[in-house]
Amino acid sequence: MIRINEHYQKLQNSYLFAEINQRIQAFQQQHPERELIRLGIGDVTQPLPDACVQAMHKAVDELAESQTFRGYGPEQGYDFLRQAIAEHDFQARGANINADDIFVSDGAKCDTGNIQELFAQDLRLAIPDPVYPVYVDTNVMAGRTGASQAGRYQGLVYLECTAENNYIPALPSEPVDLIYLCFPNNPTGASITREQLRLWVDYALEQQALILFDAAYEAFIQDEDVPHSIYEIEGAEKVAIEFRSFSKTAGFTGVRCAYTVVPKACTAYTAAGVAVSVRDLWMRRHTTKFNGVSYPVQRAAEAVYSPDGKAQVAELIEYYLKNAAYIRQAFQRMGFACSGGDNSPYIWIEVKQDAWAFFDFLLNNAGVICTPGAGFGRCGEQHIRISAFNNFEKVQQAMQRIEAALLHHSPL
Repeated sequence: MIRINEHYQKLQNSYLFAEINQRIQAFQQQHPERELIRLGIGDVTQPLPDACVQAMHKAVDELAESQTFRGYGPEQGYDFLRQAIAEHDFQARGANINADDIFVSDGAKCDTGNIQELFAQDLRLAIPDPVYPVYVDTNVMAGRTGASQAGRYQGLVYLECTAENNYIPALPSEPVDLIYLCFPNNPTGASITREQLRLWVDYALEQQALILFDAAYEAFIQDEDVPHSIYEIEGAEKVAIEFRSFSKTAGFTGVRCAYTVVPKACTAYTAAGVAVSVRDLWMRRHTTKFNGVSYPVQRAAEAVYSPDGKAQVAELIEYYLKNAAYIRQAFQRMGFACSGGDNSPYIWIEVKQDAWAFFDFLLNNAGVICTPGAGFGRCGEQHIRISAFNNFEKVQQAMQRIEAALLHHSPL
């Protein structure tokens, strides 16, 4: 008899964005004439930077000629891209990260979910609340938690992020082994200063813990005191793995390219206390289970670091941050408390009522799609997340619709 992995039975409902899609489809079947404005899922709308498009065209042409054709590439990424990443994203900021610390992949979502395979089943995990659901769900699937009770899984240490602590979690009050952090944060849009991040690195060094640092939105950072990488903090290369993505940086959501940084100094331990290179473990896992990102896509990613690519990416970031500022100002004008939208493309809005009910209110009365905060954890209840990834004209229209809906209909 074939049996299932019963840890999947613990998962709450469906994956957040799958549930959102189901509600949208049901609404559209009932109201096919209604035009919806999507400010929920963080999917980009602007075209790829021209430098990336040209690089991809050139790479495809190379594949059409026998003299320049390429078959399988290295699973961990071509040297040309890994070197560009190390030089521009890390060494330029004083971080001691080299090309062979970089592992190119098809998405940070995959990497943040897969990385947990390297570690023991009985680890004590600390995970922020609210949080990107993949961090929690993949550990539930792996069997590191108990059942869900009142919206939280037994066995996890939840780090509460609220308006009272500016959505920056406090250090754990009990020992933990593996810590998930995301800054600029998804979903709250909060950013962390160097001194605040230093506390986490010092904690990990003292406790021999490991930080999984999701920096997928670092390109949106505007404040000088906000680090772009955890490796800007001394000692972090010993206790941190960092995840990055070209999805939001350069609009690669449909192209698929990201990377994970596992420094050679990063160490974990056997049950007997013997030190083991985490980089070597990830290399083994990555080269065993991943076939690599296609050559044209990696050439397109390399072009992000060209002079033209940098300028075009900066224009994209400026465009979406303009949207974010407009959204935040509009909701504040309507009387809502907000965070994010300055160093982040997300605006986290306190709605003071059931998040899914407010989602339905906006969908039915304004034709605007948001993301209900309850899908990110207990601390996300009574909040929604609005994404700045859309056309500016659509953003303006969405805010007008929402304001009109609030004037004419009660969301309660």
